[in-house]
Amino acid sequence: MLGYSRRQLFKGLAAATGVVSIVSLVLIYFLPSPPSKVVMATGNKGGVFEYYAQQYREVFARFHIELELRETAGAGDNIKLLEDPKSDIQIAFVTGGLSDGKHAPGLLSLGTVYNQPFWLFYSSNEPFDRLSQLKSKRIAVGPAGSGTRLAADQILGKGGVNSETATLLPFAATAAVEALNEGKVDAVWTFGAPDGTAVHSLLTNPNVRLMSFPNAEAFTIIFPGLVRLELPRDVIDIDRNIPANDVPLVGTTTKVLVRGDLHPEIVQLLLQTMVEVHGGRQIFQRSGEFPNSTDTEYPVAPAAIDFYKNGPSFMQRHVPLWLSVHAQRAIAVLVAAIALGLPTARLLPMAYNWITRRRLFYWYAQLKALEASFDGPMNQQLSEKQAEIERIEQAVSHISFPLTFSDQLYNLRSHIEIVRRKIASHGNAPGRVAAE
Repeated sequence: MLGYSRRQLFKGLAAATGVVSIVSLVLIYFLPSPPSKVVMATGNKGGVFEYYAQQYREVFARFHIELELRETAGAGDNIKLLEDPKSDIQIAFVTGGLSDGKHAPGLLSLGTVYNQPFWLFYSSNEPFDRLSQLKSKRIAVGPAGSGTRLAADQILGKGGVNSETATLLPFAATAAVEALNEGKVDAVWTFGAPDGTAVHSLLTNPNVRLMSFPNAEAFTIIFPGLVRLELPRDVIDIDRNIPANDVPLVGTTTKVLVRGDLHPEIVQLLLQTMVEVHGGRQIFQRSGEFPNSTDTEYPVAPAAIDFYKNGPSFMQRHVPLWLSVHAQRAIAVLVAAIALGLPTARLLPMAYNWITRRRLFYWYAQLKALEASFDGPMNQQLSEKQAEIERIEQAVSHISFPLTFSDQLYNLRSHIEIVRRKIASHGNAPGRVAAE
């Protein structure tokens, strides 16, 4: 068998299996499989965060990953949950202007996903065109600490509308819509996509008016985190002429934040989901405008920067998510095998030859020691020397050597025979015969 015994082959196979097992364990540690479930913080029920998160969940389900949606008080609460090491929240929607990477270390941005308008709906026969008209009114502005409430404090506060001049109530999203319909509040300050549940119901409600912000440009100068948006005439319902005119609005950007330790495959799936959900033409954005990496508040994950620059990798486009990690491990094993195998393939024959020669040299040393003992008295030790040469010959005859060492093996046997003759010649010497 090419000079190798079964025992040697078995040892080699066992060693290779051990190496593969160790490498596999290392790869499992450094390239763990993606989790089967991740948790995402949304916001208030019926809000825009929940609206988009449900679409994310549908995309994740196609890849057999469960995306659990966790209702929260809003963007501010989402940041706190992401920062809390005891929380299981790993992904969240967040609006701009609430915090940044310095105040929330450990969080990474995957980019901005859409422009988010703020809406001010009210029920009144008198049209409102100034914020000051909201004084003394009951206004739903969202719970304390939410992004909606913080924006209300900033924007409405500039018009003199605050907790001292108006009644600010913590209703948000669906609860705010119900409060307005039931007459519990006079106005609702909220934000969200026009096709979101809460906003759409208010836009199409004939008893509710939408307040415009003709001075929206001024707000973007006062608050750099804001953007000027415009709701085009008839875009909500052409037949019902909703809205009846172009409506200037103020808004902000929304981003997706993740924990820095989120599994890389989940990050890639999330980026692809963001493109699918937000990449098309919408009322406040052009096709392909979002998502993008223009986040000035949080560090953008390197994977996201590469994704926006080069698009999905070959593996992301052609390998299923469940197989991706296994493919990466196989590639890592292959690269490691090549890196270790090439020099090993060159050194292995040399090492084997050295080991084989060492075995030959061992018996040559034994033979040489026996031959050197001839310098002493032979009569009393002759039988011992004969037994020793027999032992050496017996041992060498049972050793399996490769064919390439045949000449050296024959030389060793020839030397054994020479030593045997020397011993025999000493046994037949005259002194030996006289002694007998």
